[in-house]
Amino acid sequence: MFNNFFDPAILFFLFGIGAGLLRSNLEIPPPISKFLSLYLLMALGLKGGFALAESGLSLSVLQGLGAALVLATVIPLVGYQVLKRLTSPFDAAAIAATYGSVSAVTFITTVQYLDTHGVAYSGHMAAAMALMESPAIIIAVLMANLLRHQHNASGSDKAPRTRLSKVLHEAFTDGAQLLLIGAMVIGFITGEAGQKSLAPFSVDLFKGMLAFFLLDMGLLTARNLSSLKIASAPLIGYAIVGPLFHAALALALSQLLGLNAGDTALLMVLSASASYIAVPAVLRFAIPEAQPSLYFGLSLGVTFPINIVLGIPFYVGIAQSLA
Repeated sequence: MFNNFFDPAILFFLFGIGAGLLRSNLEIPPPISKFLSLYLLMALGLKGGFALAESGLSLSVLQGLGAALVLATVIPLVGYQVLKRLTSPFDAAAIAATYGSVSAVTFITTVQYLDTHGVAYSGHMAAAMALMESPAIIIAVLMANLLRHQHNASGSDKAPRTRLSKVLHEAFTDGAQLLLIGAMVIGFITGEAGQKSLAPFSVDLFKGMLAFFLLDMGLLTARNLSSLKIASAPLIGYAIVGPLFHAALALALSQLLGLNAGDTALLMVLSASASYIAVPAVLRFAIPEAQPSLYFGLSLGVTFPINIVLGIPFYVGIAQSLA
C-alpha cells in the first residue's frame, strides 16, 4: 500500500497540499486546470472505447454496467437514512447525493494505478463511471421535493419545488460526461487503427498530465480544508467510514457476479468516491437549502485525499486477494 506514496502523481498531489497549507502563491490557472480535466476524460474515454472494441459486447459488460447502476441507486438511499440522523434533512439529501455519485479523478488515478501494476480491467468500466454520475442527483432532488411538500403541508411558508426536468437536463448534458461518452464511442468505432494513431496523445502523455492535474487538486484540497470547520465530528466520521461501507457493498456485488479483480477494484473505488465537481454544481440550484461548504468540504477535504493516497491501493489489494 505504501508504495503508492512513491508514485510521482501521488507525490505531486501531496506536494500541492503542502504548498497550499504553506499559503504559497503557487496556482494553476483555471483554463489550464479545465484543459487538464477535459484531456484526462477524453483519454480515458478513448482508452475504454479501444478496449471495448477489442473485447466486444458481452454478458460481463452488461453485468458490470448493471452493478454500477444498482450501486448508484442503493448508496444514496442508504446514505440518506444514516445522514438524516446526523444533520438537517436537506443537508442529508445533498451529502447523500455527493457520496452516491462518483469522482472521475479518483477513477482515472485508479486506472493509472492498475496499468502501472499490471492489473487487467475492462474498458467498459469508463461507461460504468458515467452511468453512476446521475442517479444520486435524481434521488436527491426527489427527496428534497418530498421534504418541501412536507414543509408546505405543515403550514409553513411555501418553499419552491425544483423542476426535475431541468435538473435531468443538466445531469445528462454535462460537458465532461458527454466528452467521456463521446470519446468512448469514437474509440469503439475506430478500434485498433485509432488506438495506434492516437497513442502519443492518449497513452504517452497521460501520466504526466495526471500528475499536473493532481498538483492542482492538492492545492484545491488545501484551500478548502477550512470549510470543514462547520462539519460535526459524526459527519467527518461518515466521510471516512461511509466510503468503506460503500466499497464493501461493491465488493459483495462483484463477488456475486464473478467480476475480475480489476473491475472489482474499480467498482469499489467508484462506490467509495464522492463527487466534488458535477454534483455540487447541480445541488447549488437543486437544493439551495443545503450548505455547499458542508457537502463540498467533506467530499474534497476528507474523502478525496484519503482515497487518492490510501484508498486506491487498499481497494485494489482487497480485490486481488479475493480474485
